[in-house]
Amino acid sequence: MTQEFLIRFARLALVLQVAFAAPIAAGGFDRADSHAPVGVMGDHTHDAGDVMLSYRFSRMHMDGNRSRTTDESRADILGPPPGRFPVVPTEMDMQMHMFGAMFAPHDRVTLMGMLPLVNLRMKHVTAMGGRFTTESQHVGDVKTGALIKVFHQGPHHVHLNAGISLPTGEIRHRDDTPLGRQRLPYPMQTGSGTYDLMPGATYFGHSDALSWGLQALGTVRTGRNSLGYRLGNRVEGTGWAALPLGDALSLSARAKWSSWGNIIGNDDALNPNIVPTADPNRRGGHRLDLLAGLNVYVPIGPLGKHRFALEAGFPAYQWLDGPQLETDWQVTFGWQLAFRGLVPGLGGGH
Repeated sequence: MTQEFLIRFARLALVLQVAFAAPIAAGGFDRADSHAPVGVMGDHTHDAGDVMLSYRFSRMHMDGNRSRTTDESRADILGPPPGRFPVVPTEMDMQMHMFGAMFAPHDRVTLMGMLPLVNLRMKHVTAMGGRFTTESQHVGDVKTGALIKVFHQGPHHVHLNAGISLPTGEIRHRDDTPLGRQRLPYPMQTGSGTYDLMPGATYFGHSDALSWGLQALGTVRTGRNSLGYRLGNRVEGTGWAALPLGDALSLSARAKWSSWGNIIGNDDALNPNIVPTADPNRRGGHRLDLLAGLNVYVPIGPLGKHRFALEAGFPAYQWLDGPQLETDWQVTFGWQLAFRGLVPGLGGGH
């Protein structure tokens, strides 16, 4: 199913490449690679009056457990406490529908907001040989903020990312388990329960033959949530390069480093001796992802400018304060629709 989708997407990209191979904006930079790969958020700004709507679907699959850099079998984890657990997670599937909007009230400021719908599914095995699956499907934490231009000279662009995450996600979700209907552990909740600051900075550059960029983002938790804990702070850094094949099509390669801390405090409804996912001291880690992508750019006059994008990758390295489920692969598909100068009468100089 996935292979057939990729083949059809590639065929569509080639058709669009032929249809829109002529230069689109003389002297401008309207190309498929004028945005970062679709997995990068807050990568570009807009001019005053511009509006952009977006949709992303992402999926991440985890299979097997790891402590530090060592894979652990079920037999290594299952057993009576202390030291072992009567329940171990074996697989997790994370799906997200992300709806976004961007609006520039000024040439130097672009406002943005993102609404995630999250679906989580985790499989478990017990020490007695039983199997069960838990699920959680809720709105995630809404992200809002501003992108502020600080430098723009020729093909080089730098802006600051100033965001805040609102605690709209779920932190109390319950589901059926062999012990009855229980509060699900931390990774099965869709929210943090706290207001989180999201500072960062993004650089983007391009030439006729290539585009490239760097981005650093942080997530800083503020206080503890109503259950008495806060998730660990998070730092991410990513770099990418994209090769345009004409104006309508581009290929990209990206590396992403992520580091996140353990949970501070705990949810009293969770027993950390039952399953590793309920232990707040087993949630930190680091991961290096390698990803490849495809962008298609489709300008349709007054109907706006469309971008369709696909990016997929896998971890090249992961260190987990486990036992913790390890990531196997991830994929993101996205669509963006931009309207230039949709709101007239705005501007403040470049």
